[in-house]
Amino acid sequence: MFKYYILIPSLTLLISIPIIFYLAPSILPQRQIPISLPDELDDLSLFHKAIAADSTFLKKPSRKHPSNKFRLGSTTVRRPKIAFLFLTNSDLHFEPLWHKFFNASDPHLYNIYIHADPTVKITPPMGVFADRFIHAKRTQRSSPTLISATRRLLAHALLDDPDNAYFALISQHCIPLHSFNYFYNFLLDTQKLSRKMEFPSYIEILTESPALLDRYNARGENVMEPEVSFDKFRVGSQFFVITRKHSLMVIKDSKLWRKFKKPCVKIQSCYPEEHYFPTLLSMEDPNGCTRHTLTRVNWTDSVGGHPHTYQPPEVSPELIYKLRESNSTYSYMFARKFSPDSLKSLMEMADSVIFKD
Repeated sequence: MFKYYILIPSLTLLISIPIIFYLAPSILPQRQIPISLPDELDDLSLFHKAIAADSTFLKKPSRKHPSNKFRLGSTTVRRPKIAFLFLTNSDLHFEPLWHKFFNASDPHLYNIYIHADPTVKITPPMGVFADRFIHAKRTQRSSPTLISATRRLLAHALLDDPDNAYFALISQHCIPLHSFNYFYNFLLDTQKLSRKMEFPSYIEILTESPALLDRYNARGENVMEPEVSFDKFRVGSQFFVITRKHSLMVIKDSKLWRKFKKPCVKIQSCYPEEHYFPTLLSMEDPNGCTRHTLTRVNWTDSVGGHPHTYQPPEVSPELIYKLRESNSTYSYMFARKFSPDSLKSLMEMADSVIFKD
């Protein structure tokens, strides 16, 4: 009998070990990926090249800076371009829909850049997406690596083409809600020029949120001081459309980055990618930002910090029309998240609804 009493706990322990290993990732707090010194130096080198190239471009008397005074229709000044920055850790599931979006436009009006997590095997995209990958590094949700990836995309786009005037950050779960021409004409409508003859950036900047204080102290109490006091801490959508001027501000920054790259001690409150960009631009140029995003997201039934994911039965013309609606004076241009298997439904109404402006 004594042997059985010893044997039962031993068997229970042996059975429990594999279960613990299986469940550990979902039970234990996720360990944040650190940003190594070599990666940091690599990015800094890229940023310096982009900044230097932009300065050289500004000194050329024969060219106008694309983020300043536009002369649309002029034969002496090139038309500004939009840089589409795709940030992904999976296949570009909506590649066919985006092909329709881009192929109906002038190829000289846009550039595409893709940052794909190198630890994930991704099917090489075709068409306009072919060979558009930049040198990427590993990314992780709720960590500074997403900030790094975005800054990396901005720097590559700034360095690659001086005519890139707007920079749109896009998720792999994101779809367009309008045609390219509609989006382009919306951004570069001269009526949107400020008194300084500058176009605005479309980035969500919110001053209030139920969990804002917890997120502010995610790296430890008052760790963000003195560079970022709580009254200057902002929150907003990770996805934005910003000007060249503001893109340069982002890659030139080192003061705020020193704080935001610190690892979080409260992982459940750590979403640096939703705070860094709105906080930085709110501090540097609040009047140059609309404080609204152009990407529609449904948070009504979010799970684990993820927004609602639209499934095929939900996809309809009525949904597209509804997603376009905004509290601002303009329409939403993009929407997320959509499940990969909703592509068929989206393609069926692409020409008749989505791209029919």
